[in-house]
Amino acid sequence: MTSTPRQYPGATPAQWLEGARPHTWANAVAPVLAGTAAATLASEANPLRAILAGVVALAMIVGVNYANDYSDGIKGTDDDRSGPLRLTGSGLVEPKKVKCAAFASFGVGAVAGIALSLLSAWWLVLVGAACIAGAWFYTGGKNPYGYRGLGEVAVFVFFGLVAVLGTEFTQTGSVSWRGLLLAVAVGSLSSAVNLANNLRDIPTDAATGKITLAVRLGDANTRRLWVGLVSLAVIVTIGISIGHWWGLIALLAVPLFVVAARPVTGGAQGRALIPVLGMLGRGMLLWSVLEFAAALLA
Repeated sequence: MTSTPRQYPGATPAQWLEGARPHTWANAVAPVLAGTAAATLASEANPLRAILAGVVALAMIVGVNYANDYSDGIKGTDDDRSGPLRLTGSGLVEPKKVKCAAFASFGVGAVAGIALSLLSAWWLVLVGAACIAGAWFYTGGKNPYGYRGLGEVAVFVFFGLVAVLGTEFTQTGSVSWRGLLLAVAVGSLSSAVNLANNLRDIPTDAATGKITLAVRLGDANTRRLWVGLVSLAVIVTIGISIGHWWGLIALLAVPLFVVAARPVTGGAQGRALIPVLGMLGRGMLLWSVLEFAAALLA
């Protein structure tokens, strides 16, 4: 007896956009603004290279979001979710189309990254290749490191250290101690966004064998780590401002961090944690804009 091929109704443009997870895009914009702030403080900011870095970062995060959608969807770990729409897991879109969308995004990032490397340092092509590999194997492949509790570490490295310092380096040819502190702050906030997402999914992830850092730590310790990551970003912000007091205006983003913290510290579960991602993302974006503005005012 021949089985009937599965039918996929298809997604609307709005659903494709939701699948790209716009609430995470601050993780792409913030490091470029922070790195450009460091370059501005060195009086070596380059708008063209900053724009190219922004294209790379945004393409990478859209790509990793679609790749995560595809990989989790085909493995069945998205079958019972409390979070936003998943294109593959919901059955709206054929998995191979989501996979193609992921690699199309990576392709855009690769083209922009090669152009940026030609303008700065050829070996950055190798860094870009490592970033694409890291994005894919987060939840892709047979042994995804995102299922081993290393997701937040990767976010800290790629969307914090690599993205911020890479942006600074392509404009100045070096990295500074302020650039490093900016990278630590962005990495901490980006990791906190990812951690909040995984905190929400602890019950379903544990049931499907997806051993994220949140699953390893448990609910209470994950909430403590989240508070620690956000607090570290605030402390580092003060350090960045030593001898550059305009940098303190970035603390105006702290009220958004406080609002984001309420569901986490208040014990919210499931869908009640979804607003944390958007609020913390907006707070991180505001923080980076203010850091860039402070650099312009210095």
